[in-house]
Amino acid sequence: MDNESLKLKVAEYTAKVEKASAKFPERKNLEYNRLYTPLDLEGFDYERDLGLPGSYPFTRGVQPTMYRGRFWTMRMYAGFSTAEESNKRYRYLLESGSTGLSCAFDLPTQIGYDSDDIISEGEVGKVGVAIDSLADMEILFDQIDLGKVSTSMTINAPASVLLAMYIAVAEKNGIGPDKLNGTIQNDILKEYAARGTYIFPPKPSMRLITNIFEYCSKNVPNWNTISISGYHIREAGSTAAQEIAFTIADGIAYCEAAIKAGLNVDAFAGRLSFFWNAHNNVLEEVAKFRASRRVWAKVMKERFGATNPKSWMLRVHTQTAGSMLTAQQPENNVVRVALQTAAAVMGGTQSLHTNSKDEALALPTEDSVRVALRTQQIVAYESGLADVVDPLAGSYYVESMTNAIEEEAWKYIQKIDDIGGAVVAIEQGYIQKEIQDSAYKWQKEVENDERVIVGVNKFQIEEKPIEGLLRVDASVGELQKKKLADLRAKRDNAAVTAALAKLEAACGDETVNLMPIILEAVKTYATLGEICGVMRKVFGEYQAHATL
Repeated sequence: MDNESLKLKVAEYTAKVEKASAKFPERKNLEYNRLYTPLDLEGFDYERDLGLPGSYPFTRGVQPTMYRGRFWTMRMYAGFSTAEESNKRYRYLLESGSTGLSCAFDLPTQIGYDSDDIISEGEVGKVGVAIDSLADMEILFDQIDLGKVSTSMTINAPASVLLAMYIAVAEKNGIGPDKLNGTIQNDILKEYAARGTYIFPPKPSMRLITNIFEYCSKNVPNWNTISISGYHIREAGSTAAQEIAFTIADGIAYCEAAIKAGLNVDAFAGRLSFFWNAHNNVLEEVAKFRASRRVWAKVMKERFGATNPKSWMLRVHTQTAGSMLTAQQPENNVVRVALQTAAAVMGGTQSLHTNSKDEALALPTEDSVRVALRTQQIVAYESGLADVVDPLAGSYYVESMTNAIEEEAWKYIQKIDDIGGAVVAIEQGYIQKEIQDSAYKWQKEVENDERVIVGVNKFQIEEKPIEGLLRVDASVGELQKKKLADLRAKRDNAAVTAALAKLEAACGDETVNLMPIILEAVKTYATLGEICGVMRKVFGEYQAHATL
């Protein structure tokens, strides 16, 4: 059928449906067309827009056989209380079939304070594990072979320090840096824009990031030196197109900073990774994953002139949407997470963490973590979704939505370029404002019952208080304080003082790569707070500006 004939058929269908709609009105506020046909793909070129899996522009996935050869890494995000408690959880997850670790750190660790700092009071071990020194990191990975496991660390402002601790633990166990596999999030721009766990101003923060790029390219070649994170941008309320646009704009800024620092794009680009949110709208999410790979491939090839195909690949870790979990009827979250898992797998993720059903209420229990992990395993082994590469390719709707999200993302990227890049756009509050506006729109739709959240604004029931939630006792803070006092009494404090003085001098010289010096300080058992304190002294602290 030619396009003109198809247009007539679609017009007849539309008239018929709209007549029927008088009796059965369609739901309001639906974002997409009622029907998708080849008319929505006019000008579609298979080789240009899709290509084959494992080939430019990687719309269909970064690996030729995807999950037919190896499943995605099943990486459960975990960490709470002390290093001892988190170590038990890590070993439990590995024994239960998890194929990678994902470390959650408590808030003081994320912003570079020791557990005995006054600012840490009441927060130690609450939202992640407390890591004050190399001694804690040694306990955290006790009896875990770092040469065999892949570890992701959700750490940003002090990423250099936590990576140095990880390298030092591995060396103590006879594992060289060249044998390590994993990722540090290390994405400070999204902290300024969406999440808030920053320490230093943008300029020294970008220096630390490019120092890590350079150091790892020479010494830790299999390490992913940054996970450029759209996850938190989406959690803050962005749309799917904003998630990839703002994240890729951040990625552009990191590449520009690294090139300005003298690095060749192909020396570091292959170790960049991304972090996406798997949200509730399954098919939109599939389209988002596909569009993001195409955008990044074009950015790296056309904008930065990367010549290595590995530099063109957008490799992605995914986490199901924490903001979509509900405290009401938490069992429903199992279904939400299963659908989000399906979206991530059909979208072609390389690594996945599934949230637990009780995380809207507290840290997850062992039982709920097991169900979350089993969700991935059921999708992998039983659903058939992992048996075919890019199973939704050719769907009129998915291809049209992939194109639409890509087009919207490019418009945002161009706007950010016009402003002066991601750093300037954040400093001016543009990105924050766009996210806030989208979040406000979503919330108003929920409050006006235009958007249904099952169990929240529709299908409510009377519920008893949830029992058996995991709570972190305040005694954890006192235990960490004692461990720190014992450490400071036993370590070589002269060596610590000398290492910190060397770090302070190096921070004042922008030509010096700080990673080797931070590693030296870590090995003396200088604490996270002491190391970050020196950098605070030299670099200063970032102060957020109100966004109107």
